[in-house]
Amino acid sequence: MRITGVILIVLGIVLMVFSGVNFQTEKNVANIGPLEINKKENKHIGWPIYVGGIVTLAGIALAIAGKKK
Repeated sequence: MRITGVILIVLGIVLMVFSGVNFQTEKNVANIGPLEINKKENKHIGWPIYVGGIVTLAGIALAIAGKKK
């Protein structure tokens, strides 16, 4: 349980530092013989900063609970 708590603490800090992830996808629009038309789309997956705080607090609680036993 203590290792899980430490992992959650690190994950929570990372979630607080980085508030989202950007990535790019390529979509095939048309394919006419040898001619291909592709469209690149930018996507963003974001999360609020307080989610990182909640994960960090849960990790601290698990680390403390694992230490007491």
